[in-house]
Order: sequence, then structure tokens, then C-alpha cells
Amino acid sequence: MRVTIMTCKIVSKKELAPNIKMFEMGAPVVARKAKAGQFVILRISERGERIPLTIADADPERGTITLVVEEVGKTTKELGRLNEGDSILDLVGPLGNPMNIGKYGHVVCIGGGSGVAPVYPLTKALKKAGNKVTSIIGARNRELLILEEEMRETSDEFYITTDDGSKGHRGFVTDILRKLLDKRERIDLVVAVGPVPMMKAVANTTRPNKIRTLVSLNPIMVDGMGMCGVCRVKVGGETKFTCVDGPLFDGHLVDFDELAARRQLYEPEEKLALKAYEEKLVRANDT
Repeated sequence: MRVTIMTCKIVSKKELAPNIKMFEMGAPVVARKAKAGQFVILRISERGERIPLTIADADPERGTITLVVEEVGKTTKELGRLNEGDSILDLVGPLGNPMNIGKYGHVVCIGGGSGVAPVYPLTKALKKAGNKVTSIIGARNRELLILEEEMRETSDEFYITTDDGSKGHRGFVTDILRKLLDKRERIDLVVAVGPVPMMKAVANTTRPNKIRTLVSLNPIMVDGMGMCGVCRVKVGGETKFTCVDGPLFDGHLVDFDELAARRQLYEPEEKLALKAYEEKLVRANDT
């Protein structure tokens, strides 16, 4: 059952990294129903865009859910300017299929950039279910690493990578994954969330070893109920709707090239919207 909450209030706000904010939102019913892997769709205002955000955490007792927002476009930048006590127009969720949490054995959880936020609840749930959890998180540099301590606390083994070597291993998350595979240690499941190129690289790394690999997809989305078809992706040669069939899919079957191309469909319009929004802010500051 999907729950729509009107005028959802921001309970707390924290900056995790440059242009990455964490919001605790008052959503009691969603907090009680949410499971690892699910997401919400929110709208800031009546004429605002509807955007999907993975539920990074839920606290049924406080009646809150945690959302992590990376400011990349007009709507996410607008959301990033809101503060504790402010409200958004509406929020619907929990949406999508939760991960089937079981005792798989040794699970490797991989998060790249802001993708660490959605992989965190999966890592926590898998650890609670009795799995051995190895976590790898990566970012371009140390300033962009998020939820480091939270991921460390829910992991038996924990690795950090940065593109520039400012913290942890200099390189990519797949470098550490390959080292684990080279050790010939048994790995029963890999879960990866992050930029499309990263998830594709992880799937390509595990494919020769036939290790089950799940990826969480975040394409353009509108209604979140499988009716508009905007979030369609190709998985195993078949068309799937991320909002109702996902967001978790077999990474070895996802057509990442088509996914990347679809995510760029409205890039010109998104840039125009962002430019108009930033110019509006400048005019407001000048008056």
C-alpha cells in the first residue's frame, strides 16, 4: 500500500559533503512500512518536478525517514536550500520492491558517490540477517565520501577508495573487488549502487566468476506506479519498469548503455531549467 503524505516537514538537515545533504523527514506511516531497498517520490511545490529518492534509513519510533540528496539539477538544488522546519508539498511511498533479505553467506556491498546512501540500509539489513558483510565505498576524493562511519559499523570488512588517493586506495571500487576475487575467497552475493559506469564495471567484474550481482537503478521517473513508462529499462532483453519491477535488478542482465542514454534524454532541458533557477536566485539576491 502506497502512502501519500501532504506537507511533509523537514525534522533535521545535515551536510554530508559538498552539495550532498541529508534530510530527516517527518513521515510516520512511511517510516513504519519502509523496507531496505525502497524509495519515495517527493514534490517540493505545486508546479515542482517529482523526483525519486531512496530511503536511506527509517525510524518508526520517531516517525521519520532519512533521505540523502545530491544537488545536481534544479529540483535537487531547490531541495538543498530548504532547512529544518520547512515543508515540502507531498511525498509518496514506500515505493518499489524491497530487497529479499536472507542469509546468503558472504556479501560484498559497494557504494559509489551518493550511492553509498541507498546501499547503507541494504548493508545494515544484510548484516542483521547474519551475513558476513564486506563493504567498499568510493568517491572522487575524501571530501565527497559519505556515511563512512555508518558503513564501517555495519561491516565485517571495510574498504575506502578515492580516485585521487586522498583517502584509502587510490583507484576504483572494482580494484578492491578484484583483489577479493583474486584471494579466491567465497563471495555469495554482490550489491552495488552508484553511478551507471560504476555499476556496469562491477557487473563486468563479477560476470566471469558467475557471482550473483544486484544493482539498484535510478532512471528518470514520474508517477512511480508503472503507468507512465518513463523509468523503463532493458533487463535480460525485456522491458522492465524500475518503479514496480525494481529498483534492484540482476546486474548481469541490465543494458547499462541504454540506461545511460535514457538518463541523458532530457539533459538540455535540465540545464535550461537549472540556468533559469540560478538566474532567478541571482535576481532575488540583487533586490
